[in-house]
Amino acid sequence: MGRWLEHSVTTEVKASAERVWAVWSDLEAMPRWMNWIESVVTEPGDPDLTDWTLAAQGFRFHWKARITQRVEAQQLHWESVGGLPTKGAVRFYPQGRELTAVKLTVSYELPGVLAPLMEPSILGGIVTKELQANLDRFRDLVQSGYGQQPG
Repeated sequence: MGRWLEHSVTTEVKASAERVWAVWSDLEAMPRWMNWIESVVTEPGDPDLTDWTLAAQGFRFHWKARITQRVEAQQLHWESVGGLPTKGAVRFYPQGRELTAVKLTVSYELPGVLAPLMEPSILGGIVTKELQANLDRFRDLVQSGYGQQPG
């Protein structure tokens, strides 16, 4: 049994909560803005089950995740159902008609193979910094008009 670590990051997106939700909900597009995520594949016939591959620092991890709660334009919760033990949530807080705060919380069990190699506080700092950079890339992607239909 490894040690669980949790990280939370936030950003503000100049877009409505509905628009932010629409971009986030396209899980298979996550590698566009999440550096360590190599692929996300939605299981055929089950839109709540996804297959994830993470590649970072010479390590590769694979897991399946199930969406456990979905409240459109408000929050999405998930947990792994095999592979790397992970769980998390993303929440969307409208700050106005065209401004949404996004809070991402990710928890994972530090794999036993890594525990002796890494000080959790140092690893935590690296992961938090990377998650913040990813969330900021997400913000920039939404604000660039990604996924919008030409009007």
